[in-house]
Amino acid sequence: MKNYLNLNTLKILKGKLLPLVVLLMCFTTGDLLPFRSLQASASEPSKGEQPAKLESPNPNTTTPETKPPATTDSTNTPDEPTRATEPTADEIHLVVRLKARRVFVYQGDKVLKSFPVAIGKAGWETPKGSFKVFSMEVDPIFKSFKTGEYIYPGPTNPLGPRWIGIWTDGKTQLGFHGTNQPKLIGRAVSHGCIRMKNEDVMKLYEKVKIGTLVKVEP
Repeated sequence: MKNYLNLNTLKILKGKLLPLVVLLMCFTTGDLLPFRSLQASASEPSKGEQPAKLESPNPNTTTPETKPPATTDSTNTPDEPTRATEPTADEIHLVVRLKARRVFVYQGDKVLKSFPVAIGKAGWETPKGSFKVFSMEVDPIFKSFKTGEYIYPGPTNPLGPRWIGIWTDGKTQLGFHGTNQPKLIGRAVSHGCIRMKNEDVMKLYEKVKIGTLVKVEP
């Protein structure tokens, strides 16, 4: 009699638990998998679209849709990470001379290296002033502020192989980066960023760190 009751009890429990198990299986396969698929599709670029020729350091930020400030210094730099001080005697720092279209790598008062650059065009001038490097990325992802298109690392990426951010308002960023149009180096063609040849920006990347002082002069 005891065994008979236990057998009936197991049958009843099985009848109640089985629908619950099926429900849980539906939840895990029906809800979680579409969520993963949504994440994957959101990170993939649209097929068949032409790459945009605009700067942006990563998918979470875009280049400014308004003209960047004409001058920026330690008193009006928009974000704390970019506030600057004077370098120590042996500290690496950068000086961008807009008219010369070059960036100079200094250690103290000694020039270690210089590279040609492209700067902001009329209406999108590269802001002058003192900054600090606050973000650095290897193989940055490009996002167009006009189309929202993502372009991943490769020969069509307008940011090239490196990004060195020096200015931000919390939404947009400006900085040094490579290019997929090296013939334009030496000209005023960017949306405020400082473009470099890909091989040069990789060398510059090795010289700087978060906190490196950057001065942009006329």
